[in-house]
Order: sequence, then structure tokens, then C-alpha cells
Amino acid sequence: MLKINRFSRRCFCTGVSRPWLFVGLGNPGDKYQGTRHNVGFQMVDAFAESQGISMNTIHCKAIFGQGFVGDAPVLLAKPQTYMNLSGESTGPLAAYYKLPLNRVIVFHDDMNLPCGVLRLHSTGGHGRHNGLKSVIYHFRGNREFARLRIGIGSPPGQMDPKAFLLQKFNAIARERIDAALPEGVEVLKLLVSKGLTESARQFNTQQKYKHIRLQTMQT
Repeated sequence: MLKINRFSRRCFCTGVSRPWLFVGLGNPGDKYQGTRHNVGFQMVDAFAESQGISMNTIHCKAIFGQGFVGDAPVLLAKPQTYMNLSGESTGPLAAYYKLPLNRVIVFHDDMNLPCGVLRLHSTGGHGRHNGLKSVIYHFRGNREFARLRIGIGSPPGQMDPKAFLLQKFNAIARERIDAALPEGVEVLKLLVSKGLTESARQFNTQQKYKHIRLQTMQT
């Protein structure tokens, strides 16, 4: 197991600005790769690749990486605790780096959004998402952390939502997710430079029109 050295911790926590902690939710293991429930992991991987950040460390029960967007430090994590226990990694990570929750963003799948539609919010509930429930619990009930919601669509017909979440995307849905990931990367880069409020305002407006376009295509 690789460890974070004291120099790295001091570099990230005593500089001009506190780091952002980006946490993608999902389930570890090859069995779950490419499933709907793992799009949070996919967003972390897309962001890491775009910035040349290596995800090659294990820290606080997460696959972990650290780097910069411009001069701003960022921490990336994919908890390896399984979805329902995501807070066991996220809570200790925020505590280790002494981060206020307004520097934490959680990426997660959302069945209430059409596949490929994204939303960025500064706070919110858990929406019956077990990963978010765990994160909130380990933040002592505090919900004041940002979320990047990644739409995966809703189960067809009477399909069990749990089964739907653990399925891989079909070709059309995969295409929409692959198009959405770079959009998520861009708004996260904007967030680091411009802040959450302005980034969310611009981005959510763009995604609203995308939502409308998808609805029009389906009618």
C-alpha cells in the first residue's frame, strides 16, 4: 500500500488555497466496471486523464490521486468500500486534509435525470442514493457538500432499480455517457477557477437545454 507523505499533505493544506476534493462513487472490482452505478468512478477517471493525474495510491480506503488545475490543488478519490459504505472513505479524507465541506464534490449516478444529462448543485439530500446516505452519515449529517449528478435514465417498465443500476449501458446510453464525461470535466475545471456558484449557473443552464433536446428526440 502506498502512503501519502507528510510533505504532500503540507503542500496541499498550507498553500495559498485549500484543495478541492473530488470523490466519485461506485463499486470496486471488474464485475462492476462499466455499470450505471459506477459512472462516478468514470468521471474521476476522465478528469484524472484530462489533467495527467495518476490514480496510483491507496489512501483512506480509496484509490487516490493528487495534482493541480492551473495553480489550484485537487485531490481525486474512488472509494473502494462498496457503494453503501462510501462515507467510510469520504469522511476520513475530508478530515485528513482538514477540508470544509464546501471544498468537497461528490460525483454520483442519478436515475431522476435522462441518460447523459448532468447537474451541479452546492448541496442537497440523498435522494435514496445509498452512497450519498453513507457520505452524509460520515459527515455527521451535514449535507453542505456539492454534487455532480450524472443522469443514467430510469429503469424500463417494471424492472427492479437495483438490477438496472448494476447493468452495463447499451450502445445508445454508452454513447451519451461518453459525450457527457468531457462536459463534466470542463465544468469541474471551470469550478476550480471560477467557483461553484458561477460554474453551476452556467452549466445547469446548458444542461437544461440538453435535457429538452433529449426529450424532443424521444417524442
